[in-house]
Amino acid sequence: MSLAIQNLQKVIPIRRVPLRKKIEILQKILGVQQFDLGVICVNNRTIQHLNSTYRKIDVPTDVLSFPFHENVKAGELPQPCFREEYNLGDIFLGVEYIYQQCQENKEDYYSILTVTLAHGLCHLLGYKHSTEAEWQQMYQKEKQILEELNRITGTNLQPLTKNLF
Repeated sequence: MSLAIQNLQKVIPIRRVPLRKKIEILQKILGVQQFDLGVICVNNRTIQHLNSTYRKIDVPTDVLSFPFHENVKAGELPQPCFREEYNLGDIFLGVEYIYQQCQENKEDYYSILTVTLAHGLCHLLGYKHSTEAEWQQMYQKEKQILEELNRITGTNLQPLTKNLF
């Protein structure tokens, strides 16, 4: 239903229109375009604070996902009963961290931003990567949705979790 993109940092430029288009395509691929979604772009200090608060890991990171529906099993869509429950949750993007990693690895920032969003969306839909079995399942989902995105947009994006285990 609604997609809110907030840029709460001033360190790295964000091109909202192409970002919105990619998110909308990902939502359609996942069959969740009827759900509200928040995407919040933050700097290293903010993402580190969130990571420390919610995961007890006191370093910056690329993405943190906060699902509205906490008990969704991977591969299943939320089953809302009321209109106000048509919400996937929020994805916080550590855009400064992502940009720095792209500079170090000589990767395209906007491509990695899109892949990171796909990763965050998978987390909102119950996918995890704490174990090798969970990672395999999440990797396959990311690969599937990115292959479809690549087909639609002519890109060649690969999952973030490619070499996790």
